[in-house]
Amino acid sequence: MIGAVGGYLVAENRVSSHQTPMVEESTKQFRFSSRTETPSTEELRKKAPNRMTSAEGTPRMPKNTSRVQALLDFYATLSAEELAEEAKKLEGLPLGERITSSILLFSRWAETDPTAAMAFSNTMGMAGGFVKPTILQNWASVDPAGAAKYLADNPREFAMMDMMGGRGGAGGQSPFSIIASEWARKDPAAALTWANSLTMGKEAALSTIIGEMAKTDPAKAKEWLVNLNPTERAGAYRSLATQYGANDFVAAEAWVRTLPAEDQAEALAAAIGGLAKSNPAAAAQKIATMPAGNAKNRLIPEVVQSLARIDALAAADFLKKQENEDVQSDGMRQLMPSMVAKDPAAAYAYANSFPDGKARDSAIQSYIWANNKAAPADLFIAAETITDEGDRNRAAGVAAMRWLREDPEAAKKGIAASTALSDETKKQISQGRGGFGGGFRGRN
Repeated sequence: MIGAVGGYLVAENRVSSHQTPMVEESTKQFRFSSRTETPSTEELRKKAPNRMTSAEGTPRMPKNTSRVQALLDFYATLSAEELAEEAKKLEGLPLGERITSSILLFSRWAETDPTAAMAFSNTMGMAGGFVKPTILQNWASVDPAGAAKYLADNPREFAMMDMMGGRGGAGGQSPFSIIASEWARKDPAAALTWANSLTMGKEAALSTIIGEMAKTDPAKAKEWLVNLNPTERAGAYRSLATQYGANDFVAAEAWVRTLPAEDQAEALAAAIGGLAKSNPAAAAQKIATMPAGNAKNRLIPEVVQSLARIDALAAADFLKKQENEDVQSDGMRQLMPSMVAKDPAAAYAYANSFPDGKARDSAIQSYIWANNKAAPADLFIAAETITDEGDRNRAAGVAAMRWLREDPEAAKKGIAASTALSDETKKQISQGRGGFGGGFRGRN
């Protein structure tokens, strides 16, 4: 997601010619020589004598997969200087091509001359913050020590990544986790040495390394985990448990029982979360064995989402059995997309089977966001029944936007006649000014 958004934002920001000296000067300041050897530009060009002369030619190709392959081949033949010139041309591409091209370009540039790619990203304003994860990951894949040094020397460049998901949460990964993941695949011992030297980002790095090791050798990961101090183990327990649970849940469950009592609930939740990726029905059954608490509450929506992809009705039944209304509310956002895709009428009936409150509000709102088949007028009427004013305004706004596109006159009449919305909200919605906000509100 970050890469795609980054590709879009790259296109929306203009990189002017007077910024080039800044890129060149920054590039001169950082050079790391330990990168993995790759074929020279001339060698690659000899293999592709009929290569494109610019990414601008890809939209004329008939297949998208052909375009992606052509871009990969094209960028592989470019020098760092040529990649810099191509980056300036991104804004001239169609939106879809622009997104794909930016991801592939910065990925290749990071492997060729990462300091130049980073320097260029620093001239892009806010968009630079969205391409930095792509650059950092690809840099770390060939030269993790160099990427780590750059991060240590320039921590403020990555502040936006930390705000978007400091520990690798839904918003994104921390820069420390990105480097740790790539480094652990190449040399886990060296990665751990680096992680243990950190003051900031240490816990995220250690947890990521343990998680990477657990994918191939959980026994070894457990051995290394005992060397961590108690404050660092909690995150590492979760990382190991997630991978362990996905590969061998019985063994993972037995291992969780050996952990300190205060760490068992979170580790068990992580193990069940891992199990949910391969067997969500079994994971749903295992949740019943968990003690009540935050770990269980956070896990339930995750399992609902996995289960809904294979059996939406089973997921709906599982969610309805939960007694916590906040959990049900969160779970609706994971359930409804799959349920609406399978049977919109059944999804709407299910939403209405809940009494007024958080769970039903979330279900109706999620139903409206996921439903691109129903008449917008019907969705608008459904939105009016939401009890929370903020959620009601947002859902009504989404339905109204579709309605205004399809039948502006009828939409404006319907919006004006609403008794569930304030006059100001109706004015904003009917004028398309978006005063209703977006997304879902967080759990209280």
